[in-house]
Parts: sequence; structure tokens; C-alpha cells
Amino acid sequence: MKKILYILWIGFIIAGCDDGSEPYVKPDGKGPIPTETVDAAARAKEIFDLINQYYKAGSLFKENYPAQPGDGTYSYAWPYDAVVSGASQLHQLGYDVRYHEVVNGFEKYYTQGAHGNNIGGYGSSTNGTTGGGTRFYDDNSIIGINLLEAYHITQDQTYIERAARILPFLKNGIDDRLGGALWWNEDYRYDPSSADANKPTCSNGYAALFLLMYYEVCPVAERPDVLALATELYSWLRNNLYDPDTKCYWNDKQANGTINTRLWTYNAAVMVQNGIRLAEITGNSQYLEEAKATAQGAYDYFVKIRNGVLSYTDTDPWFNTKLLRAYIDLAKHDERAKTYIDTYYNFINNGYTKARTDLGFFFEDWTGGSQGRYYSLLMQGAVVESYGALAIYRREAEE
Repeated sequence: MKKILYILWIGFIIAGCDDGSEPYVKPDGKGPIPTETVDAAARAKEIFDLINQYYKAGSLFKENYPAQPGDGTYSYAWPYDAVVSGASQLHQLGYDVRYHEVVNGFEKYYTQGAHGNNIGGYGSSTNGTTGGGTRFYDDNSIIGINLLEAYHITQDQTYIERAARILPFLKNGIDDRLGGALWWNEDYRYDPSSADANKPTCSNGYAALFLLMYYEVCPVAERPDVLALATELYSWLRNNLYDPDTKCYWNDKQANGTINTRLWTYNAAVMVQNGIRLAEITGNSQYLEEAKATAQGAYDYFVKIRNGVLSYTDTDPWFNTKLLRAYIDLAKHDERAKTYIDTYYNFINNGYTKARTDLGFFFEDWTGGSQGRYYSLLMQGAVVESYGALAIYRREAEE
């Protein structure tokens, strides 16, 4: 799934998230007042319709439009997941987006076994019928999160059953090296000598979030083990990848023990969500305090004036979308979250008016500074999910 995008991101990783920003002014905690009231739901549906017009490939989607060198017939699982997340928001808003059909498309990425095992999991690619490629642990957790969200929306037990199949796959991705935790993908699980082998925040953070969501719907007898594993992964991240300076989380711990200190918005996001859920489940308020600290830390670190706009990062909008979702989850616990969300609202609206192609697709950079990878399905899926989540949040706030 990620290998092509991973290569493309190397330049961004080297440059760091300060690239292109103007002199730093720390947000004052009050945040901008939204400058306009827009129909966020309609804008989400507008981009979703464009995706279906230009990216559709049978019942699945293309990786890019226009096509890029090396593209397969169908997208990787990661961008497909972004489409499902956006469809989920639109379905909740009352739009007919054939939600069941879109969610069921995940099964075309499912494959039974790899590396000589017989453990089912979702592959990073598909031939249109079954999954292939590398099986990533974060992919599987994020797909599981979408399946559980689909259950809550539709009450279809099938989605719980499919989510339950992910549990053995995740457990198999954990070993004692580096003190426990999940590898990034199955290839590294079986070949930790690889130069790129690592145990990252994304795999462990999203596995913990999936487990905490599964905890709510799994058989009662399973709950102690599920909660124990989620707590174990959370603790490993706090002990190994937490950055006390920014209150965010470093990207990964490599097989040789060195730390990749790159910070990403989605890594902070998932740990905010984990802290919230652990506090709600266990009653331990320390988890919530940790979530609040990371939420503020992420806002202070990532939000800057770029191209004249108070913005989240000007690359990788899918990552920012996950931080938005975390801030929405936090809103009922922390009044500061309104500032974080209002900033995002203004940022995406800037993108709508100043950072779109002639066809109406968003640039990767919502400040309008550059088009970036506008052609990627992942970039457009992020817009749908963001606008959809904002529409739900704003409607609930009004009520």
C-alpha cells in the first residue's frame, strides 16, 4: 500500500514540517472565529461525487487521477479506506452513498495467510477479487475501526464478525524485540533485519484504538484480554515514543533501537483518541490528561502561518483529518478543542476557495501554495472525511 507513497514522502520527511512556513507565532489559545458559514455536508458530497466520477474502477477505485506511472488497476487499501471513512460521514448525514457496498469492498483486499501462516488479514493491494501485497498492521487496524464504525451506524453484526478476524493477525505481529509491540508490517515481522524494519506509533496506536473500540462490542469473556493488550500497546508507546518536549509521539523505533523522531499529526491524533477511550473505560483520569496534553501539544507544534493562512500542515491532509477526528472526540472533555476545530474549519474552507484544480479537486496543500499530489485518491478522500466530520460536529453543536 504505502511503498510508492513512502518513497514520495522521503523529500517531505527530510524537509520537516517547518518547510514553507512563515515566522512562527504560537497560537494564542483563543483561535480564529470562523470567517464564514458554509454547507460542509454539501461540500463533502461534492468531492465524493467527483471521486466517483473520475476515480471509479468497477466497484473499487483508482489510485490516482490522472493516472501516475506504476499505477495498478485498483487503489491500495489505504486510499480505499479514506473513501470508506468519507462515505461513513456522508451516510450519517443522510446521503445515499451505497454505504454497505463501499464498506463491503474491503473484502476484496482480504487474503488468508502469508509467510507460511494461515492467519487472515487485509492486504495492501487487490486484483479486484482478493488481497495481495504486504499486509500492514496499521492498515488492518484502521480497516477494523471502519468496520466497527459501520456496525454502530447500521447495526449489522457482520461487521463485528469481520473486525474480530483482525485480532489474531494483530497478535501475531507482536514479539519481544524492542520490549514488545507491533511491527509496521508483516514482512518486517518475519524479517526484522531489513533496513526499514521498525515498530511505529501508527501500527501500535491504531491497533490500540481498534482494540478499545472492539472492547465495546466483543463478548464479555474477551474484554479483559482485549483491554490488557490495548493498555500494553499504549504503555509501550508512552515509554518508547513519547516526546516530552512537544507532547506528541515520534514516528518509530527501528529494529536497531534508534528512534525516528519525525512527528506526524495522525500519530498525535490516535494517542489523543486512545487516552480518551482508556479514561472512559477504566475511569483513570490520567489517560484523559495525557490526551489533553497531546492535543494542545499537537496544536502548538503543527499549526502555523503558511502562505498567509493559519493552517495545519500543508502536506498529507489525511493525517490532518485524523487529528480533526481526535479533536472532535475531545470536544466534550476539553473546551480548548473548539479552537483546534475552528482553525481546521477555516483552513479547509481556504482550500475550497483557493486550492482546487479546474475539475474541483483539492490541492494537497490547502493553503494554495502548491498543488502537490492532488491526483491521489487519498488526498481527496481526506477532504470528504474532513468536511463530513465537521458537518456532523457543527450540527450536533447547534442542537
